Amino acid sequence: MALLDIQGLSLSINGALILQDVSLAIEPGETLGLVGESGSGKSMTALSVMRLLPRGAQTNGSIRFDGQDLAALPEPDMCRIRGRRVGMIFQEPMTALNPLKTVGDQVAEGFVLHLRLTRAEAARRAQAVLERVGLPATEISLGRYPHELSGGQRQRVVIAMAVALAPPLLIADEPTTALDVTTQAQILKLLRELIRENGSSLLLITHDLSVVNAMADRVAIMRAGEIVEQGRGGGLSGAITHPYAKALLNASSLPPRVTSAAAPTSRPILEVKNLVRAYALPRRSLFRAAPRRLAVDNVSFTVAKGESLGLVGESGCGKSTTARAILALEAVQGGSIAFAGQDTSKLRGAEMAAFRRRVQMVFQDPYGSFDPRHKAGRIVGEPLRLLGRECDPQSARRRVDEALTEVGLDPADADKYPHEFSGGQRQRLAIARALITRPDLIVLDEPVSALDVSVRAQVLKLLTELQKRLGLTYLFISHDLAVVRAITDRVLVMRAGKVVEAGPTPKVLGAPEHPYTRELVAASLHLDAILSERTAASLPDAAGC
Repeated sequence: MALLDIQGLSLSINGALILQDVSLAIEPGETLGLVGESGSGKSMTALSVMRLLPRGAQTNGSIRFDGQDLAALPEPDMCRIRGRRVGMIFQEPMTALNPLKTVGDQVAEGFVLHLRLTRAEAARRAQAVLERVGLPATEISLGRYPHELSGGQRQRVVIAMAVALAPPLLIADEPTTALDVTTQAQILKLLRELIRENGSSLLLITHDLSVVNAMADRVAIMRAGEIVEQGRGGGLSGAITHPYAKALLNASSLPPRVTSAAAPTSRPILEVKNLVRAYALPRRSLFRAAPRRLAVDNVSFTVAKGESLGLVGESGCGKSTTARAILALEAVQGGSIAFAGQDTSKLRGAEMAAFRRRVQMVFQDPYGSFDPRHKAGRIVGEPLRLLGRECDPQSARRRVDEALTEVGLDPADADKYPHEFSGGQRQRLAIARALITRPDLIVLDEPVSALDVSVRAQVLKLLTELQKRLGLTYLFISHDLAVVRAITDRVLVMRAGKVVEAGPTPKVLGAPEHPYTRELVAASLHLDAILSERTAASLPDAAGC
């Protein structure tokens, strides 16, 4: 008997059809990969299993878990199943975590509620789980809050919460989206070890076909709320026959950047010199000063006008902190940042407003950067207030419509709220918002990490075309080296707050000199091999990540 058996599932929300006649089955110990473009219904299928659908949702069909009809269970019984029998890794960690509670309390919560452990024992177990997913006590204390972690670190906290009680079924919705390639391999290896040890099943939702190819026993491909093809995993390229599935596979390969869009300039548009950013850690003694952690340690680089500079490195290496400092969103403890010859630390009033207009950002977590009370049109058009009287309401609406169209959305989407979009669609909203003032410099922090392969290729093509047409300059932060190859002219490699290697992208990623860069490139090129049984023994244990 299948552990999870979905038959004829249809879902509508306020009359709009989302899922249509979806049928899936997962056997004990099996991994099923669910693949499809953003908005195809993958996440809604998972939320239907968890019975976490929004108001106005109506379902037909059956969802049976371990012989039980989940649709017929009262809510208290579902609460006992969630977390204990079915664990879920949500796509956006910042929305899955409570910003008012420490990460230790949130991981320990399942031990307290389901196993009735004492707080002290639950905290001990929580620390062990965090260490297993690559967050040792020396790096992340139980007393840290979600906003104090990087995107990748938050993702690993969510993974720890899902696997803490070793549930028979794990639902992983884009579990490695925010992770660098080396950590991605470690996390996927950890998930596979957990499945093997506990006989668990895994519903793996992802847009990364290399992950599906390495992890899944079977694959189901969704389009517009329907399953269009199912088949065996492994050799994915030879197993699929549907034209849509083949198009997804073809879109997963990104060509390298051929020519530089940067024009020679006598002076760079951005100059970063000896940048230092440190964070205070919790006091260990009342009579001692609080220790500090150097997130950015003496970093220097320049960016020419019209250039695309890549910033790569593992989660927590200081990439996003550097970006926030450049945008004057965080104070620095040393060094200087100059934009167009102006020291950004001295900008005030109208000068700061002009700087904000000329420099925009696409944040890593789009949902966390949106006001959920505002519609998409207001969110995308928000930067236009920097233009003041230059942009009247009619012109502002026209520019919002243009920006939405540029990123592959419909002008009618302006009247929707953020929660009505999929994760990938929200990322496109974030890109539209950054484009709307036609800035000189855009800082992009993992701008395509939440997008499926076909939309990723479209967005990268769009960014390249906009750069050529508008003379834009990009600081492109990413853990995906294939994306970096496709979009950047030069690349900086960061590790533990320092730049360890820099140079033209083809040279650094094609013939890396630093051992750490070679490690990143090797992990990117051989993810399938890293995850294979033949090389599993050569990887560090997940507990030591």
